[in-house]
Amino acid sequence: MSVKIESLRFGAFEVDENQVLEFPRGLIGIPGTGYVLVDLSPGAAFRWLHSTENPAFALPVVDPSAVVPEFVLTVDKAERERHGIEDIANCEIYVTVKADPDPAATTLNLRAPIVIMERRGYQLLNSAPGADLRAPLPLKQLERAPESVAR
Repeated sequence: MSVKIESLRFGAFEVDENQVLEFPRGLIGIPGTGYVLVDLSPGAAFRWLHSTENPAFALPVVDPSAVVPEFVLTVDKAERERHGIEDIANCEIYVTVKADPDPAATTLNLRAPIVIMERRGYQLLNSAPGADLRAPLPLKQLERAPESVAR
C-alpha cells in the first residue's frame, strides 16, 4: 500500500507505507512524528527527511560516514536502552545539514545525529569528542564520495 505525501518543496508524491518512519519522541525543536527519507539523486550522499504531516517541512540529511570518515557516534548505555537500541552499528545514521548559499559555509550537526532502526527514528546526543553542532561540511570529501555511499 502507498502513502501520498504532500510537499511544498517537491510536489505530491507517493511512497510505500514501509518507507514511513516513526519518530516517537520527535525531532529536537520540530513538531511531528512521521517522516520519510526522500532520495532525489540515487547514489548521492544527501537525502531529505520529509514530514508526512507538514507539507512545508523537509530537512536535508547526509550519512556522516560519506562526508566525515572520522565521524564517531558515542551514545551512553542508558540513552540506547531508553530507545531500545542494542547496537548502533545495526542502525542507519544521518546528520542534519544547514545549507548556505555559500557552499563553504554549509554545516553538519554531528552533535545530534538521527538514528533509524526498524522504521523508528531517534535524534540522539553524541558525546564523542569533536561531535560539533556546526561542523563544516568538508567539500573536498564530497568530491571523492563514492556513489555507493547512499543507503
